[in-house]
Amino acid sequence: MTTKATLRRAALAHRAALPAAEVAQRSTQVCEQLFQHFPVAQWRWLHVFLPLARRNEPDTWRIIRRLWSEELPVRLAAPVVQPDGISLKHYELTPATPLLENRWGIPEPVAEAAEVAPALLDAVLVPLLAVDEAGHRVGYGGGFYDRFLAQCRPGALFIGFSLLDGPPLARMADVLPTDVPLHAWLTPGRVWRF
Repeated sequence: MTTKATLRRAALAHRAALPAAEVAQRSTQVCEQLFQHFPVAQWRWLHVFLPLARRNEPDTWRIIRRLWSEELPVRLAAPVVQPDGISLKHYELTPATPLLENRWGIPEPVAEAAEVAPALLDAVLVPLLAVDEAGHRVGYGGGFYDRFLAQCRPGALFIGFSLLDGPPLARMADVLPTDVPLHAWLTPGRVWRF
């Protein structure tokens, strides 16, 4: 079994080596997976992370712009890291929402936007670097998403979003009791369900 730290280093190196054209192509493919395999138009609220482009994260703006251009009834929420450095709040994202980069360079809605309670969310797109067969994920190691997902309502879908294809690992060595598993993992090549 491999530790999260080892998996994190390997996945970050793999993703960092992807050329820009490959990142764009894989982002398009993984975004298409969401619309092909999930009832997006039936959701009231979708939580979406905003990509950190310099770290080759999936370009979720493709989903956001598609929802806005097709005028689907889905409302969007995006996270904002709080001053305590360990928690997130969530704000509505509209075409008019101003964004500011946080200390890591991640765009965030400004706090004047309407706050969205985790209990309202129908689905959450979750950034990740690796995942195992039970749906446990490796993120950046801050625990932000595990704390956030634990606040969501029962029945909300947690969907991992990655540019790197599977298969999932058999098992990670250091899964914690506070780790919240995903319901699905979207890659450019397929959808995995847990």
